[in-house]
Amino acid sequence: MADQVRRIVTGHNAEGKSLFVEDRICPHVVKRGNGNVIVELWFTDEHPADNSRYKDPGIPQKVLDTGRDGSLFHIVIYPPDAERAAAIAESTAKGEKLNARYKGANRHFGFHKTETLDYAIVLDGEIYALMDVGETRMTEGDVLIQRGTSHAWSNRSDKPCSVLFAMIPSKPL
Repeated sequence: MADQVRRIVTGHNAEGKSLFVEDRICPHVVKRGNGNVIVELWFTDEHPADNSRYKDPGIPQKVLDTGRDGSLFHIVIYPPDAERAAAIAESTAKGEKLNARYKGANRHFGFHKTETLDYAIVLDGEIYALMDVGETRMTEGDVLIQRGTSHAWSNRSDKPCSVLFAMIPSKPL
């Protein structure tokens, strides 16, 4: 899957009738220093979400952060691990500061932990979901329910892998 994703958003007119308020290629694509590409489809910063008006939320200020009451809905395109490792090395050599969660991981450079409940579905390609203990290969259509655990994503293939995530805040462990 490429980073050109059609995003269709619904809303209401003045009479309360449902309609389409947007139908376009999602303009919010973030190319990260770690080699990943994130298509930020939608995010909210309050719960319950306010559906009374239409406003494109844009890109969250912090990657992978739902805030206390928000949600994230995005696609992450993972290049093969070798490309990700090269991108990290290049970014570091340029003096770019990468998120601290990518420093010092013993098992895989991508290990991190978020205070979220994540629903992840592989759209295309293959990827390994890694936990502190164990790993599993995922392919198109596989779903992972990630419950605030320390984890990483490892693309051991020679093609990108696209994963759709819906992330909601959870209580810290």
